[in-house]
Amino acid sequence: MAALMPSIGELTERQYQLFFLFQNVIAQARPEGLAHITDADVAEASGAAAATLETAARGLIYEQRPQSPAARKMAEAFAALVAQVREQGATVYDREAAIALRAIEKGAQTVGPQMGNGDKGYLDLMFRLLQVNRAKADAGPASGSIILP
Repeated sequence: MAALMPSIGELTERQYQLFFLFQNVIAQARPEGLAHITDADVAEASGAAAATLETAARGLIYEQRPQSPAARKMAEAFAALVAQVREQGATVYDREAAIALRAIEKGAQTVGPQMGNGDKGYLDLMFRLLQVNRAKADAGPASGSIILP
């Protein structure tokens, strides 16, 4: 947990909730074929989604597209989650969602090297925190969902 604190230490309660909602998206992400999701994919997806939201908060519509297919699919899932939460009546500001996504990006870029777990250190840490069985997560989509009131 100490490795994650620099990334999430300054989040507000709402941003913290969004942070963990986005983690649910990451836990359910499935790349195509035999590929595996890495910390680099998480960082790229969350950075692109955050940049898109930051641009929208300034009144411009411009979608940042990640290069990696796995990151692109995850960024689309982040956007779909924000839209779903808004459709259910919750207020989610672009800036607060972007801040939560930037915390994920920072964590994915720094936690793996700190922990010495190669290219999945951040993912392994988050799966432990969320109590997600890695083998089960790799096998197929998890049932259930998390919804902000």
